[in-house]
Amino acid sequence: MSPAKMGAVVVVLVLAVVGYAAAFTVQEWELAIKFRWGKIVDADYTPGLHFLMPVVNDVRKFDARIQTLDAKPERFLTLEKKDVIVDSFAKWRIVDVAQYYRSTGGKISTTGRLLAERINTSLRDEFGKRTIKEVISGERAEIMALLTKDSDEKAAELGVEILDVRVKQIDLPEEVSGSVYDRMRAERHRVASELRAQGAEEAEKIRAGADRKGTVIIADAYKEAEQLRGAGDAKSTEVYATAYNQDREFYSFYRSLNAYRTVFKNGGDMMVLEPDSEFFKYFNNREGRQ
Repeated sequence: MSPAKMGAVVVVLVLAVVGYAAAFTVQEWELAIKFRWGKIVDADYTPGLHFLMPVVNDVRKFDARIQTLDAKPERFLTLEKKDVIVDSFAKWRIVDVAQYYRSTGGKISTTGRLLAERINTSLRDEFGKRTIKEVISGERAEIMALLTKDSDEKAAELGVEILDVRVKQIDLPEEVSGSVYDRMRAERHRVASELRAQGAEEAEKIRAGADRKGTVIIADAYKEAEQLRGAGDAKSTEVYATAYNQDREFYSFYRSLNAYRTVFKNGGDMMVLEPDSEFFKYFNNREGRQ
């Protein structure tokens, strides 16, 4: 190969290396910063192919997608001056890459620490305005919205946007959990005792009502029975009176026969009476003459 061709090949290789070193690509999910001797000179890059001066310029890329900060649980005081342990997480992304780099040095660990400090400050402020009941169930959605807004305002100086802050879990410290559970247990026992007492009272009312109703039913039945018995006796007396008036002598004879039958039905009975007693009026004389 002639020296001219060799030189041309060398020049092409050098240009290729220089061209490769001078070009960089920004993806759709990336943000890029170009430095000149360590200073930021440009941070407004759209996705695509871009160029720089090798050695003089340097480029750093950062993830522009939404990221998750899962902070460690922290302890906060409520309005009642009671400790709660709050486990939370946040969704965030870079919106101003130059400010982000100046504030955090481009380090995820530093970003997480600074964001956690700001989010915890917002949590402390919001929990300090509310009772345990309110933060657990009463105003959860409102608290999340206020936390997101306040944390986002505090994180703006970092070049970061906080999209959402959520509380995963709220616990009581171990040193107070036992006493709280004891109070809850005592409260449940008290409610159970009240319910049992109310049940016993209702049972007594039901039993008393049933007894009263039973007494009334028995009294009504006895009254009706007595009325029926009285009506029967009256009817019987009426029948006897009618029969007696139709033939008094026969009626007297018939009654005497019934009396004999009743007295002498066993055969072993003994009676001491005078022979001319009224009881033997028809015993030997069918006409009833003594």
